Amino acid sequence: MKLTFLALLAVGLTGCADSHTPTGGTAPTEPTTKQVDRDNTDVNERDRNGAAKTPIDQNENKQDIGVTAEIRKRVVDTKMSVNAQNVKIITQDGKVTLRGPVKSAEEKKQIEDIAQAVAGAGNVNSQLEIEKQP
Repeated sequence: MKLTFLALLAVGLTGCADSHTPTGGTAPTEPTTKQVDRDNTDVNERDRNGAAKTPIDQNENKQDIGVTAEIRKRVVDTKMSVNAQNVKIITQDGKVTLRGPVKSAEEKKQIEDIAQAVAGAGNVNSQLEIEKQP
């Protein structure tokens, strides 16, 4: 009985090793997807530049926090990409800076329009970037 069980177990384990491919053979060794360069060194260097605004530069007064919060609320309530919904919104003395990647020119314009509707025309500095499509 034990010998039969061990024999079945061995056959089962041997058969399972190749069951992940449709033909029962081994998987191809070459990747099926193209490698995408995820190097963001240039962006990191730009962000270390003292002139580049980051969320740390957000003013802590009630009015500036309110402007940022209202823009964020409106952006998140839209049907845009995750990156678009997570752009940086920095408000200092009523002036809004938008930074980060978006998927398309349409998303970029939509976020800029939202920011201008909240902060007013002439109070928005858009540094939004359209993602490169692989």
